[in-house]
Amino acid sequence: MVALRGGMMCVASSVLLWLCGAGGGAVQAQSPRPEKQLPLAGESFLAGGRPAFLIAGRGGLPRSGRSWVWYAPTLPGLPGGEERWMFRQFQDAGIAIAGIDAGESYGSPAGNRVFDDLHAEMVRRGYSSKPVLLGRSRGGLMTLSWAALHPEQVSAFAGIYPVCSLSSYPGLQRASGAFGISAEELGLRLMEFNPVDRLQSLAKAQVPMFAIHGDVDAVVPLEANSGLAAERYRAAGGEFRLVVPRGQGHNMWNGFFECQELVDFVIRHADPVVPAADR
Repeated sequence: MVALRGGMMCVASSVLLWLCGAGGGAVQAQSPRPEKQLPLAGESFLAGGRPAFLIAGRGGLPRSGRSWVWYAPTLPGLPGGEERWMFRQFQDAGIAIAGIDAGESYGSPAGNRVFDDLHAEMVRRGYSSKPVLLGRSRGGLMTLSWAALHPEQVSAFAGIYPVCSLSSYPGLQRASGAFGISAEELGLRLMEFNPVDRLQSLAKAQVPMFAIHGDVDAVVPLEANSGLAAERYRAAGGEFRLVVPRGQGHNMWNGFFECQELVDFVIRHADPVVPAADR
């Protein structure tokens, strides 16, 4: 079923894909067709052969468009119309939004390499080497996994009911294909791959974190994801602000996507670090 929402075409099956995480597996080759429906006017392009997008910040503002937010997951239907208000706040503050389709990579090494390609391309274009990462749902696995490897290249992390634990979602059996190993081996290597077990480097780098996560989320339970991440991050000396809307689950409630506190956090921590070649 296809419906028009605010001028953007949305496919109902892609919404179901986001809610249920259908179709796991390793990163697959993509057709070289970068066109993508976006919630705001932007550019579609290829980075490392993968579809990517960029929504530029407003020109003429103090940031000069060099700050950017790295959104994940970038998949069919995502980012969606629900992100429009939030993206517009970033854009009006001179902050760009970008993302790359790493497939259902769940924060695997293959997915991290795709993220490397986008980071290199954004820096090549003159954007900051330290974006703010924004992970929605399983985008938390992708952004946090990459961040754990590159804490010096992260200004901050913000999440909307972010997945922080592979064991919780999508589960080891389902995630194992993306890692190219068995579920049993993945379970033995969680300290190597699981975001909630790899927070120390980010805490040491003093990367601030923020998440909004409902207390009745049955798909990505609060306690095993944002709750556990916040507890461990604070214990490691890091800053983690956790907002818990009562009675909210893994849904499309406006409060998740029009959270002024999240927007203020992102704008406050956006870091316009200019590549050395442009200085």
